[in-house]
Amino acid sequence: MPPLMELNLRHQLGLFSIILLFPALCNCKEYYTNSRATYYGTPDGYGNPRGACGFGEYGRMMNNGNVAAVSGLWRNGAGCGTCYQVRCKIPEYCDANGAYVVATDYGQGDRTDFIMSPRAFSSLGRNKAASEKLKKYGTVDIEFKRVPCTYPGNVLFHVQESSSNPGYLAILILNVNGKYDVISLELWQNGRWEPLRRVYGAVFDFANPPSGAIRLRFQATDYGWVYPKIAIPSNWKPGATYDTKVQLN
Repeated sequence: MPPLMELNLRHQLGLFSIILLFPALCNCKEYYTNSRATYYGTPDGYGNPRGACGFGEYGRMMNNGNVAAVSGLWRNGAGCGTCYQVRCKIPEYCDANGAYVVATDYGQGDRTDFIMSPRAFSSLGRNKAASEKLKKYGTVDIEFKRVPCTYPGNVLFHVQESSSNPGYLAILILNVNGKYDVISLELWQNGRWEPLRRVYGAVFDFANPPSGAIRLRFQATDYGWVYPKIAIPSNWKPGATYDTKVQLN
């Protein structure tokens, strides 16, 4: 069985996976939930590289920095990588289509569902001047709905830098289509599937993984079990990213 293709996370994800393909813009009113949104500060307006999903620098730049920390939508980390259309409710300042954001972090605010990056919060405004007005409010009333988002390329397994072959394996799952939640990850050992533990966010780990190539499968809501076509090689190493050769559409 050939090994998963190893990728350079910085180059492969940094160049290609920061752009998401969202559905056509919509002015429809159905299915929106009322809430509030605020924003956090970063020097460059992008996301937080220490986000609780475990995405790191990739999460900072994902979707061109239009990202957000969520609270109730976090769902114990299963909400990592999910996508939302967020629209504020001040007609003279707010853009009709609002902002499209990706959940990359956990955060609680003053009755808010979203704590947005500066770039994402600015996208709520109809123009630059309006965006500056909204920032002065600090927290604004919004309506939001979950929307599908399509990550370019296949689902990826990134071996976290905390891993140590052969004693400890921690896996970050990337590029799962944003309309699905990853709820579990398992590996094949001793003739059966054994669960990995969700450490935090989109990161799962397993102590004393089996020697040899590692077969993984993950379960996504409304999709079922997903079986990568090839296994992680026995000589896997911390910091490496492997292409599963599967996509969720």
